[in-house]
Amino acid sequence: MTTETAYDLIFRNALLRSSAAPVDIGVSGGRIAAIEPKLTCEGLACEAVEVEVGGRLALPGFVDTHIHLDKACLLGRCGHDHGSVSEAIRAVAGMKKDFTVEDVYARGARVLERAIAYGTMRMRTHVEIDPRIGLRGFEAIRSLKRDYAWAIDLELCVFPQEGLTNDPGAEELLIQALRNGGEAIGGCPYMDTDPNAHLERIFDLAQEFDVDVDLHLDFDLDPSWWHLDEVCRQTERRNYQGRVAIGHATKLSALPPERMKTATAQLARAGVAVTVLPATDLYLMGREATHNAPRGVTLAHKLAGDGVLCSVATNNVLNPFTPFGDASLLRMANLYANVAHASVSDFDTCLDLVTELPARLMNLGDYGIKVGNPADLIVLDTQDSRFAVAELPDVLMGFKAGRQTFARQRPTLFSPRS
Repeated sequence: MTTETAYDLIFRNALLRSSAAPVDIGVSGGRIAAIEPKLTCEGLACEAVEVEVGGRLALPGFVDTHIHLDKACLLGRCGHDHGSVSEAIRAVAGMKKDFTVEDVYARGARVLERAIAYGTMRMRTHVEIDPRIGLRGFEAIRSLKRDYAWAIDLELCVFPQEGLTNDPGAEELLIQALRNGGEAIGGCPYMDTDPNAHLERIFDLAQEFDVDVDLHLDFDLDPSWWHLDEVCRQTERRNYQGRVAIGHATKLSALPPERMKTATAQLARAGVAVTVLPATDLYLMGREATHNAPRGVTLAHKLAGDGVLCSVATNNVLNPFTPFGDASLLRMANLYANVAHASVSDFDTCLDLVTELPARLMNLGDYGIKVGNPADLIVLDTQDSRFAVAELPDVLMGFKAGRQTFARQRPTLFSPRS
């Protein structure tokens, strides 16, 4: 087959989720120029570097919609016997007044590098903005965005963790951050003395600066009250469908079937997405139970099947909210699949929850292994996409805009007979 353009790079024998057999992927100028069974440079000068994928699975990189790089890696700085969300918030609040730009940068870089090496290529990080931390965390994460742009696209979602209407000075700082590179705005209404006013102001700022909304919401297991109704009302009133996400939403996991059906329809109608954070939700929910402890994890794959846009994400790494983690989204998808009782027929959706669906949540129009898109892809050590979540294969290599960003060697076994 004759191609119209020469290539800088050709991936040979890459298995795509959309292809029944391996294909070749031609890259020119950092973008995907062709996807065909057998690419040649017949009749053209071709000095392309060739990468043999060997029939393994190529994905367009994982997408993490909800992580906190600014408060990662705090193990050892405080006790971690925290039994509730509010206790974890207080623990970090007691430390963050002493955070420096250099400290936040170093801890964030540690997690970011692990995420890159595990195949994450797009990420929305929530950054706390309030009078205690000021803009120091924001400045550090903005520097990380710049310094690691060669490997990952980092989006900054600024938000007031400890309230807004009850925290003088927080709004002014939020506005400053939005003027200086904040790309989305979040909120935490359950920490405010006036939750509805909190939400009203967050949506006001979102519209003023034309940014998406990504809220921490309904983070407990008491379904007798919630802020979901107000979020959906604000979304529809402002025609913000498709630009609003809620994280945690653990109350949804406590609903009986009929109420869950109603809530699902409400979310789908309002165009409000849901991000489930398995590691944190499991760690903090149901800790007071003496037996039959609830999981507290909302079933994202079932919501997705009923028309609600969903993602599974990391949230926290090695801190009072989640004293675990390695920033691997494939591992997080596997954890979710286990906890959510996903069946084998759900495995593809579980992979969608860390790839295609979060890309839609973040409105990433150039995501995917498609002609014309950036040549961003990772290679997994598996030849069957159905089992990527099930078997946790190694992520062997990654390329950002056609440039290799990481590689991992396959392990070698040394048999005594060899």
